[in-house]
Amino acid sequence: MRRPTALIAEDEPLLRGELRSALGQLWPELEILAETDDGPETLLALAEHEPDVIFLDIKMPGMSGLEVARVASGKTHVTFVTAYDQYAIAAFEQGAVDYVMKPLSMARLAATVGRLRERLQSKPTDLGTLLEQLRRIGAPQRQFLRWITVAEGRTVRLITVDEICYFRADNKYTSVVSADGEWLISETIKSLLGELDPEVFLQIHRGTVVNINAIESIESDSHGHMKVRLRKRAESLPVSASFAHHFRRK
Repeated sequence: MRRPTALIAEDEPLLRGELRSALGQLWPELEILAETDDGPETLLALAEHEPDVIFLDIKMPGMSGLEVARVASGKTHVTFVTAYDQYAIAAFEQGAVDYVMKPLSMARLAATVGRLRERLQSKPTDLGTLLEQLRRIGAPQRQFLRWITVAEGRTVRLITVDEICYFRADNKYTSVVSADGEWLISETIKSLLGELDPEVFLQIHRGTVVNINAIESIESDSHGHMKVRLRKRAESLPVSASFAHHFRRK
């Protein structure tokens, strides 16, 4: 009989290790296929491993757990790892998904494991309604990055995020690309994703984040491979399979 499989997505290393250890005691036949610590990495792991279960932190860098859950909906049994208050917990319970509270409780996790064992016999839940409830409950409004500063000789240039067409990973640096220029900064793509407004900037590849206002069109070839054409740049940007869901019709 095939062993059940899982992915742990949690950005706190100590809690991630604690959860892995506790699952080893409570559900020894469960195979942990991968552990991730941010949203984009979790999406890649989901696409690669297709686990039966994901233990998903709601607040992660780069892309929230709720955004990841939207992709996993109907494909993987989602268990949220959360410090949310009682109102959000009520929404979880109505949504037929499970949750693990921070700090970790063995009794609570044991109950979660019991329910997950039963749910593995059925199709994963569609989380659309639940995610909309959680969106309405909402978290405090974040302040997103408004500009980037880059050195130009003895001066420092300020580039507003509205001017930026896309960011591209470049070894240990990141290229900031506007309609009329390109500059290197020392901040990584992973770090930038935690500062950019996810309603404006989409990750379309492991090393590429694009401003949706800079997109002219999305093209797809006969094999289903997508690329982004920009309004004010000649180059096209490839879209990896892990991020193609951004451009598919809902």
